[in-house]
Order: sequence, then structure tokens, then C-alpha cells
Amino acid sequence: MSHSSFEQLPRYVRVRGRSDDPFVEFDFAIGHPELFIELVLPRSAFESFCRNNSVQFMDAAMAEAIDRDMRKWRYGTSHGDDEGS
Repeated sequence: MSHSSFEQLPRYVRVRGRSDDPFVEFDFAIGHPELFIELVLPRSAFESFCRNNSVQFMDAAMAEAIDRDMRKWRYGTSHGDDEGS
């Protein structure tokens, strides 16, 4: 993968912490939202980070799909989901 194609990959953020905390807990992914790292930054640094990376904030449907996939890998398809129960 060339440097320019890496730069074109979408960047995703999923905020995990509460909005009134001085620090923001969040997941950050490049290219694939299900492959993320967990980060914590002061609020002003988080805002700069998001701006500098042109992030897309995950919506509730995307976050739920990722959580469902994580449960499937951890517990199997029937744990906590209606399908397969």
C-alpha cells in the first residue's frame, strides 16, 4: 500500500467517555472500524486529533454492528443476540 492510498483510508472515532469529563475516552480506527485502538486524550487534544485526522464519528448502528461482531467472536453467535437463540 502506498503512502497516498493509506492517507485516503477513512478514519473512525467512537466516543466511549461521558461528555462532561475533562478527558475523552474513544476508539480510533483507520480503514476498518472494527479494528480499533482505545485512546484517552484531554478534550482540546481530542478535538484537534479529530480535526487533523478528518474522522468520521460512528453512529449508533455502526457501533452496534461492531459490538455484535465482538460478542460473536467472544461468546459465539447465540450469546446475547436474538439470532440463534
